[in-house]
Amino acid sequence: MPGGRMSRWGRERAETLEEIRRWLSGAGRGQVERFREQAAPYLAFRARLDEFLSVFFAGVCTRSCYENSRSACCSRDGIIVFFADLLINALCSAPEELQRLSDALRRTGAGDRCSYLGKGGCMWRVRPVVCAMFLCGRAEKEVFGRDPAARRQWEGLVECRKSFTWPDRPVLFDRLEAEFIAMGLDSPLMYCHKSPGLLRVKKKAGLL
Repeated sequence: MPGGRMSRWGRERAETLEEIRRWLSGAGRGQVERFREQAAPYLAFRARLDEFLSVFFAGVCTRSCYENSRSACCSRDGIIVFFADLLINALCSAPEELQRLSDALRRTGAGDRCSYLGKGGCMWRVRPVVCAMFLCGRAEKEVFGRDPAARRQWEGLVECRKSFTWPDRPVLFDRLEAEFIAMGLDSPLMYCHKSPGLLRVKKKAGLL
């Protein structure tokens, strides 16, 4: 494999994506649509998030990081990827898009740019939420320093994200993991069921 051995993180993501692709190839249309319906409120949130980032941060981040290849966050292993991130992206993607993402996951030695960045931009149709919501301190200072209202909007988006991802209540990311575990699929990326920290959150909330 070019560039050396695949990292553990890359291997876990590649193997999980292949499990999801196999499930998609055998799932009935009604089953797939049911999961898409479950994800619909989350996708509406992601549309709001993308609009906010486009308005307030696109220019800042392009100028500061992308054009200069300076961003330390934009690397294949620099972000957390949940099982639900891969599943929802797969539900929204064409087979050829998933193949390109699979190929990117299996490459190593991608250099100083994000491994998922192709000629047409990001290979994810729905980027991992941790990636999408990463703002460096420099960008926050520049944008929020001149527009306090933007900061308030951002804080609202952060709280909305928790309603899908933070399992101190029934949330989408936890529910999707549980449904696929019940179908016999397992992945180390099922953090709502495997992360000691998130399990403590669930226990404290009386969900375990």
